[in-house]
Amino acid sequence: MRSLIVILSVLFLAPLFIKGAQIRVGTGEAYKSIQLAINAAQPYDTIHINKGLYKEGNIQITKPLTIIGKGWPEIDGEKKYEVFTIKANDVIIRGLKVQHSGYATLDDPGGIKVLESQNVVIENNWLFDNFFGVYLQYSKNCIVRGNRIQAYGKQEQEIGNGIHCWKSDSLIIENNFIKGHRDGIYFEFVHYSSIHTNHAVSNIRYGLHFMFSNNDVYTENKFQGNGAGVAVMYSRSVDMYKNIFYENWGDAAYGLLLKEISDGHISGNQFTRNTVGVFMEGTNRMKVEKNKFDYNGWAMKIQASCMENEIKQNNFLANTFDVSTNGTTVLNTFLHNYWDKYSGYDLNKDGIGDVPYRPLTMFGVLVEKVPAAMLLFRSFMVLLLDQSEKIFPTLTPDHFIDPKPSMKYV
Repeated sequence: MRSLIVILSVLFLAPLFIKGAQIRVGTGEAYKSIQLAINAAQPYDTIHINKGLYKEGNIQITKPLTIIGKGWPEIDGEKKYEVFTIKANDVIIRGLKVQHSGYATLDDPGGIKVLESQNVVIENNWLFDNFFGVYLQYSKNCIVRGNRIQAYGKQEQEIGNGIHCWKSDSLIIENNFIKGHRDGIYFEFVHYSSIHTNHAVSNIRYGLHFMFSNNDVYTENKFQGNGAGVAVMYSRSVDMYKNIFYENWGDAAYGLLLKEISDGHISGNQFTRNTVGVFMEGTNRMKVEKNKFDYNGWAMKIQASCMENEIKQNNFLANTFDVSTNGTTVLNTFLHNYWDKYSGYDLNKDGIGDVPYRPLTMFGVLVEKVPAAMLLFRSFMVLLLDQSEKIFPTLTPDHFIDPKPSMKYV
């Protein structure tokens, strides 16, 4: 019986120890064509592509393979074809320059497209001037890591997303640089996934765009100079830690837009020089804590449709407006935040202000209702009215306060 168990164990584990063949493509090699090498390969073989320019139309991968570039071989779609299409599990693509895919809005061609596959790794590639950079659809347990993804889109309808993920699960998107696409990273119906240490800069619409995606986390990313920063919409249980939202300017630009989202955690982030640091609409039961808001037009805009959010232990520094709202009902909690505009006192030296702080100014309420009132910004009359409003509130909600503001940087 013991011998039978040993034999069965060896038979079961044997495929894990089989090392595939090494196949080489390029000048002077047995194969000149990548597709012919793929067709000839057995599952789990490794294909090494030598430096050079390869124009082969759409390259299809339908079996488990590892494909590695040597000297950055250029795989060119000639602006007519999707470059790589993967329809197999256990595929690795590394070290390639994938460039000039076709441009179309009906079939969404990309540099590398993954369809209904698992355990695919796309890492350390340069994806240059493609309609979509990396596209994952109905895929699971895939990794997109360490890629440089760059395009030169001018209008949203003329370019796809840098990393586009749709109806997928358990993805890791990390350490990628994405520039010049519609959205840097796009998630729709993507769950239990991680977005970590990416840099999305100068994308036309959003650096990161979430739609209907739950139980995801994004950490230590940098979103700089995008059309509207980051949007997380129609989702729940999304956690956002230690990200940087920087210089997202424009009439409708935000560092972070939250719309119809609930039960998430926003902690340790930095919102610097954005038109609006965080814009919240239909946002419920979010914990916003230990973030830094500095040099924004508005640090936070919290619409009246938001409730049961906790804004605690954040630092508000040199913002034009710290907080704004469009209603009079107060359904959110502010506590232990540091406000650089706070002028109260701390007689018992416990680090907590003895006088509550009202972050919503009369002028902020006025500008929310009449944007043209910004022409009066910093006028003596506005300063006088704001001071009188703090003493005898008339236009601002009575309970829109931080009852225990911190006296020092949190």
